[in-house]
Amino acid sequence: MNAPLPPDSLTQTTSANWYASLSLRVEQREQRSVLTHNLHKGPLRVQKALYPEGDAVCQILTLHPPAGIAGGDQLEISLQVNTGAHAQVTTPGAGKWYKSLGPLATQHIQLTLAPQAVLEWLPQEVIVFDRACAQSATTITLGEGARCIGWDILCLGRTASGEHFNQGSFRQRIRLQRADGTPLWQEAMHLQGADDAMRAKVALGGYSVTGTLWLAGVAPDATLLESLRTVAIPGVQCGISALPHVTLVRVLSHSGEAARQYLEAVWALARPHILQRAAIKPRIWRT
Repeated sequence: MNAPLPPDSLTQTTSANWYASLSLRVEQREQRSVLTHNLHKGPLRVQKALYPEGDAVCQILTLHPPAGIAGGDQLEISLQVNTGAHAQVTTPGAGKWYKSLGPLATQHIQLTLAPQAVLEWLPQEVIVFDRACAQSATTITLGEGARCIGWDILCLGRTASGEHFNQGSFRQRIRLQRADGTPLWQEAMHLQGADDAMRAKVALGGYSVTGTLWLAGVAPDATLLESLRTVAIPGVQCGISALPHVTLVRVLSHSGEAARQYLEAVWALARPHILQRAAIKPRIWRT
């Protein structure tokens, strides 16, 4: 197994593997959030920019046509949301980390919010195949007054097909920070297939699906926290942490669908409170 690359030094792979990048910028122009920069290389692109809520919110559907990331592939995504703009990013289906014969697959996501910008980062769940060798790093930088609602949903193995994450390696890092680099919250995870962390009560406790939702850029609110604690979905274990400028909601389950239903319900409660907008679900979630 290859040694993992530093998460901030992703470089192009050999021609036998996919290298793909996507660079986006959303700006506010006359009260309309507009996708003004859209540059892609390789099989990674914007499927469409939509306005289901009117001009204020630019909904972006990102698409990776190969449907999954194979060993040796490298993906890079950068998104800048300028002052006053509101971007909502989601995907048309689940992402996948395919099994590898050895080469490391990597993904690096850089999300930058200017002062008073708004971002909703809501990709559908990601499935880690047995024998995958993968590394993902996400960094979200918030300017003064910026707000971000986002989530990450991870399914270890294809349990519906009887496949479990028994071999391989998955390394993930998520970091929320201020514009000057001061961390608001960060977390790193490194799982080896079938290792003790997947069964330990202080880690995954035997669950194959884990998810985290963050509400960043605003102080935790007691009323909202009470509302979030009322959310209940069968087959889901959950917990809430209130940090000075970030509220974290975590979920464990044996079902990717149940975990996403829970986080969607949390998003539906939090969005009106954090963003002062009704919770209108993207149509792509229902297709």
